[in-house]
Amino acid sequence: MYISYDYYRIFYYVAKYGSFSQAANVLLGSQPNITRAIKNLENELGCVLFVRTNKGVSLTPEGERLFEHISLAYEHIHSAEEELTAGKGLESGTVTVGASETALHGIIIPTLKRFMKSYPGIKIHISNHSTPQAIAALKSGLVDFCVVTTPTGVSRPLKETRLKSFRELFVGGPKFRHLCAEPFDLEQMSSYPYIGLGKTTKTYEFFNTYFSERGVSVLPDMEVATTDQILPLIKNDFGLGFLPDIFAGEFIEKGEIYNIPLRDEIPPRWFCLVKDRERPLSIAARELEKYLLEGNDD
Repeated sequence: MYISYDYYRIFYYVAKYGSFSQAANVLLGSQPNITRAIKNLENELGCVLFVRTNKGVSLTPEGERLFEHISLAYEHIHSAEEELTAGKGLESGTVTVGASETALHGIIIPTLKRFMKSYPGIKIHISNHSTPQAIAALKSGLVDFCVVTTPTGVSRPLKETRLKSFRELFVGGPKFRHLCAEPFDLEQMSSYPYIGLGKTTKTYEFFNTYFSERGVSVLPDMEVATTDQILPLIKNDFGLGFLPDIFAGEFIEKGEIYNIPLRDEIPPRWFCLVKDRERPLSIAARELEKYLLEGNDD
């Protein structure tokens, strides 16, 4: 016995919505044609599949048994169609990402190594910004989403999703190696040159809050634009500063800079993905987002 796939597809939607008219709307057909198809299906199977009710139609016991099988089959077919369609969208395309310096090195580059192996045809454009600049680019529609560090300070319609935590380390060059002997008290900061980021950055905001909560006022003696500029200054003994563990770890192991223990622990920070809830992502952008979310569960 051969029964048309269209009959089963029509049966699925009538059963799903409990209505011939609603199924017709979804399938862009006429209600008489939908009714006729169900009647033909019932004749082919030799049983009644639906009974009319005040609210539409409901399945008979035979209809319920059929729906159990048809719904599974149809959902598998629908999933396969979506995967194939998505696959076409991933053969090419462009994703534009706004990124802070720390997020670029700490999370985006490792993720892109995996992503580009799977989707070499997709072009990635990265705009390297401070966190406020990256979020401003997102609001202006210049990037698909951004990956930055806390605090982000975003509000609706923007959505922040935390990806992975990291630690800030208090470090100094060889000249300040002696400070590693015992926990450093923040009140001593005024006695040493301090290298930090400018007031327009979220890192400045983070440490300003950290100092204020502990009753200390600290301003950079030497101010730089990006985190990666702090490292060479510290290595060359221009002063003390804070570096994310992803930047500092390798150089601490080499003995080029030194981790100075603090009496007051620094709270963890987070890499975050920020996107606009009101602006849908392309297939390629959604796939990169998935890589970032799946590959960086903390």
